[in-house]
Amino acid sequence: MPFGIPQNTAPGYRPEIDGLRAIAVLSVVFYHFGIPGFGGGFVGVDVFFVISGFLIGGILWEEYKTTGSILLRRFYIRRFRRLAPAFFVMALGTTALAWYILLPFEFREYGKALIASTVYLSNVLFYRGAGYFDTASEEKPLLHTWSLSVEEQFYIFLPLALLLLARWPRVLLPVLVLIGVGSLALCIWVTPSQPTAAFYLFPFRAWELLAGVLLAIWGQERGRTWARFGWLSILGLAMIAASVVLIRPGPQFPGVVALAPVIGTLLVLGHSGARDGINDLLRSRVAVFFGLISYSLYLWHWPVFTLSSYLRDGHTSLPEALAWMAVSVGLAWLSCRVIENPIRHARFLPGWSVLGGAAIASVCLLAIGGLLYQRDGLPDRFGPGAAPHIRASADFLQDWSRCTTPTSGPHAGLEICPIGPDGPPEMLVWGDSHVRAMKEGLDLASHEAGKPGLIIWRAGCPPLIGLRKIESAATPYQDFECENATLQVKQSLTSLPTVDTVLLVGRWAYYATGTGTGLDLENTIQILPASGAVDLNLGQEMLLQRAARATVSSLLDHVGHVAVLRQPPEIPNYDSRIAARAVAHQALPLTGAYAVSPKAPLQQIAPRAARGDALFVDMAEQGVITWIDPWPRLCGDTTCNALHAGTGFYFDNNHLTNSAALALRDLFDPIFDRRAVALRVGE
Repeated sequence: MPFGIPQNTAPGYRPEIDGLRAIAVLSVVFYHFGIPGFGGGFVGVDVFFVISGFLIGGILWEEYKTTGSILLRRFYIRRFRRLAPAFFVMALGTTALAWYILLPFEFREYGKALIASTVYLSNVLFYRGAGYFDTASEEKPLLHTWSLSVEEQFYIFLPLALLLLARWPRVLLPVLVLIGVGSLALCIWVTPSQPTAAFYLFPFRAWELLAGVLLAIWGQERGRTWARFGWLSILGLAMIAASVVLIRPGPQFPGVVALAPVIGTLLVLGHSGARDGINDLLRSRVAVFFGLISYSLYLWHWPVFTLSSYLRDGHTSLPEALAWMAVSVGLAWLSCRVIENPIRHARFLPGWSVLGGAAIASVCLLAIGGLLYQRDGLPDRFGPGAAPHIRASADFLQDWSRCTTPTSGPHAGLEICPIGPDGPPEMLVWGDSHVRAMKEGLDLASHEAGKPGLIIWRAGCPPLIGLRKIESAATPYQDFECENATLQVKQSLTSLPTVDTVLLVGRWAYYATGTGTGLDLENTIQILPASGAVDLNLGQEMLLQRAARATVSSLLDHVGHVAVLRQPPEIPNYDSRIAARAVAHQALPLTGAYAVSPKAPLQQIAPRAARGDALFVDMAEQGVITWIDPWPRLCGDTTCNALHAGTGFYFDNNHLTNSAALALRDLFDPIFDRRAVALRVGE
């Protein structure tokens, strides 16, 4: 074999399966590194799932048919011997590099991921963390372990299921088929509404692994030689190739779309023994080489990609991406040759030592992860220049312990958050993610005034009646839920008889212009009427102005006072996380150029802001609403600044930090009891 990786020559070894592994892993690697033509390369993980189910299912079924049982201890020793050593080395190496590179809040989250991946629950962690302000996937060096966790959960499920059903051999296979079909049906049903759950969680992915298991069982029961109908393996490979080229990430995946790579893999496996050009290609020395290092390559390529692109502020060219890919291959070859294969084939290592070593290594990783989490990502690693930005990057976690999502009643399905003292709400705060940014300030102001309130917010959803939206950063289901939530809020006002004031909070300039700005310029949103024909002559800004007037009018039918928070000035090229990296990493080699600025000239940002202000300024001048303006507190005569007296007031280019929300809470005095002022005097 090339590069000194010995080929597996064990009886029954099928090199074409290693060739198929090579296609799977290279598709994933090429996709992640942005190689043209591999826009659907992430389906390589689906190919891996089917292969894993086929091989593990075949091994367990053969043992079950031969002995009538399954020796769990021997099975798990084989799994640990095969998978654990390379994983532990990757995790330790990635942790060492992350210590130099990741910011404290990122290193803290890394600690959580290290714990979760060690106990095979990282898929659950990443599913739970995939929210509006979640760290980008390119900044999570252990994100790829989600698929390893799915496989490990499968390794727990399958042998136990076989042992449990062994008492009723006649129903064993039908039950496995039923579970597989049920998992597929759940996946197809859940994907449109909850694509993140369908992507990450085992119940919605089990069908892919079970498809491989059932193929292996069928082959053994039928005495298959896997050498018939070679043209079907050609069809299968074509389906995999089409999936890699044509499928795109998004809310439609996995769902029905994932059937293509899964069926294609089944066809290749089911006819991979045939002598034809496709299978000869899969058995070639280069294909088998990449197949043999596929596990180590999968382990190492993602940390290399994430940490290099993080440090470099993205890969600047295709040659640079290819260079980092070469680094990944080199690390994978070294891992396979020095760690993976020697331990996997070491006869001098008894089973108890394998389990004991895995247990010790797991405890070490858990201790490291716990330390990183408890010590807030070791914030003293960087100099004082980065400190304000680092603190700002971590200053965006609010206390949501009082929040609930009712399952019935007028607010069913809406996240509602009481603020201030307990009691029937006297004020309703309705808005988008900018409400989240102001939540701590509103809560404290409400407590100081002794006036209970209620927050209802939905990210990216304008708090205006009679609209629907199509947003690039949202799924169609999320867009649909925004429209429903808006109607629901309007209808629920009659169930809040104690509310006498409504405060509207939103990113008005984003809705008026239809785009983000600066660092989030790629985000777009289209605003349309909730019902009726679309008037092509009515621009988005005019539509919003009409909706704003209609919303205020409708609210005043139920309450005596409506206030609107003027959107805080946007600092287009600022993000606390990116700014912190720029300062923290400026002395490190290979550091890229971070285009960030904590300041924004008024003349640059005022025209865009005016388009959002126009939704409400006429009503404010007429005294119909109370206009709450934070600009004088955030801007000087010529510029607006993300930093104030050494404190970061901005999390990203449009959301304020908790520190800013607390410092600006007196702006809400007009809508709170004036006792708040007296309380502050005594602080």
